[in-house]
Amino acid sequence: MAMDVVDYEIKGAEMQFVEVELDPGEAAIGEAGSMMFMDSDIQMDTVFGDGAPQQGGFFGKLMGAGKRLVTGESMFTTIYTNQGSGKRRVAFAAPYPGKILPMDLRQLGGTLICQKDAFLCAARGVSLGIALQQKLSTGFFGGEGFIMQKLDGDGLAFVHAGGTVVRRTLQAGQTLLVDTGCVVAYTPSVNFEIQYVGKIKTALFGGEGLFLAKLTGPGELWLQSLPFSRLASRVFAAAPQRGGSREEGSVLGGFAGAGLLGGLLGGDSDE
Repeated sequence: MAMDVVDYEIKGAEMQFVEVELDPGEAAIGEAGSMMFMDSDIQMDTVFGDGAPQQGGFFGKLMGAGKRLVTGESMFTTIYTNQGSGKRRVAFAAPYPGKILPMDLRQLGGTLICQKDAFLCAARGVSLGIALQQKLSTGFFGGEGFIMQKLDGDGLAFVHAGGTVVRRTLQAGQTLLVDTGCVVAYTPSVNFEIQYVGKIKTALFGGEGLFLAKLTGPGELWLQSLPFSRLASRVFAAAPQRGGSREEGSVLGGFAGAGLLGGLLGGDSDE
């Protein structure tokens, strides 16, 4: 299938969305639940996998959808096709604060490996698959970096990253140690391994875990300052662990005798 060449505009600052402009007959694929709005002449169609042609008929499509399920994504993808006679637009919104990154796969050698929840949308013809790390140690200890998405094609894809994003170019043999959740995407020429931090004390009390991602060039690498897992853990830690508001679980609410103490202060004692 020929790749659709689409125009786009990214809007917003902390909570961004991307407007994709489609010529008549062009289409974009979007992650389930990512669509924000679309013009009336755009037709939605939900399909197995990414909608790209699969060898083996229905069984091939089922295998493609199953690969997406392994990465934690939906088995279905939505295709948005412009059925009108003029240019039409469809917009896709970021799921949490961060940046939307346009990735021209043609300029990146045709393949990009990214975090399993990073893909947002793409031009029709981009194939979505999985990239499993080959080394057994990475499988056991890689955490978020073990099962990743693989985007193939020569079209435009959009991935989302949390917080601030930085792009690094690694020279041949150059190595960077990164928290596994902070890796957004990298080109296939980058070697991904898991490295033990070496000190139990650092792992237990430093808050960084036992293992880091070791990325060795040559290739391109994108990093995010706020992985969603880190954001979720901070929100969970700040939320009340019992029912009621945050105030109810603070100074007085933390004591078993808070009710008795409140009664004494209010003059409700029997004395």
